[in-house]
Amino acid sequence: MKRHINNPHSASRRIPPSSVEALGQSEVFLEFQERLSRVAPVNRPVLILGERGTGKELAAVRLHYLSQRWQGAFLALNCSALAPSLIESELFGYEKGAFTGASQQRIGRFEAADGGTLFLDEIGTVPLEVQEKILRVVEYGTFERVGATDPVEVDTRIVAATNADLKILVAGGRFKQDLLDRLSFEVLFVPPLRARGEDIMLLAHHFAGRMAVELGRQDLPVFSAAAKEALMGYNWPGNVRELKNVVERAVYRSDSDRINTIEVDPFRSPFRPPPMEATAATETVSPPTAVGAERVPAESLEGAVWALKVSMLEAALKQTRFNQRKASELLGLTYHQFRGLYRRYQQDKGESVEKSSPEN
Repeated sequence: MKRHINNPHSASRRIPPSSVEALGQSEVFLEFQERLSRVAPVNRPVLILGERGTGKELAAVRLHYLSQRWQGAFLALNCSALAPSLIESELFGYEKGAFTGASQQRIGRFEAADGGTLFLDEIGTVPLEVQEKILRVVEYGTFERVGATDPVEVDTRIVAATNADLKILVAGGRFKQDLLDRLSFEVLFVPPLRARGEDIMLLAHHFAGRMAVELGRQDLPVFSAAAKEALMGYNWPGNVRELKNVVERAVYRSDSDRINTIEVDPFRSPFRPPPMEATAATETVSPPTAVGAERVPAESLEGAVWALKVSMLEAALKQTRFNQRKASELLGLTYHQFRGLYRRYQQDKGESVEKSSPEN
């Protein structure tokens, strides 16, 4: 049973692109769609939880179009894609002169989605001070633009999503319990692909057919028994998004309409340079020669612990592109704890702590 969302309304409406299809016939998938359809007309916030690649944004689109707000705007914001200092102005807008570079008034996503739906993806990455303003919008429908004192009233439905455990974030002081309570009027758990065994080949044939059309081929692809076994036997950690990539790659690489080979790892090659694997192993497993090892003997317990801390700190900074707030979350530390660790790290390197911004 195919479920596809189109936009039959104004061309000016912004519908977020979806990389997955709402397509399935498994019992768990149909149960999920039934719960989604039931809460869609109810004008309350909805929290969508699920692993990466399961189609959380597509579920939010479907919620919008099955609601009474379907003629209004659907806007989406990936909260993790913005620096913490920018999220507030992006959501609530700002007044002219509110900060350097604010040459004119700008409305935010909440105003732009007035009468419609605002989808907040990766809600767990929003700073606490911005969470407070979101809570006020949920409770009272009002907020102030950055640099303004007059309240703005909006009627915007919030649909939030994350693959993080928000209860753990609440326990760690990184997410407001009050906001979690308000967002979770209904909580929808998107089932992972490994729980939707009946849907794997259905989706695979769908993606294969679309790819064949895109490539200008006349015949629909056919999967061999070995290819089917490979697709059905894989665990799909990347879920539907990963399945789509794997199938499209298989069709593209095949010289005929018969798909015999399924390659789930595009980096697999006998010519893959050994340094790539060695570097990855060094970064994740092997402790470095610790910065500051001159102060603490490497063979001591304290030196070994400090070397491990430095390794994890550097890896977290690298992974988050030196965004300290995101690095602290990755390490499971409060921002205050992270800054203390980072100060010692910089002192050992002989750098000034003030050389780096907390947001860098």
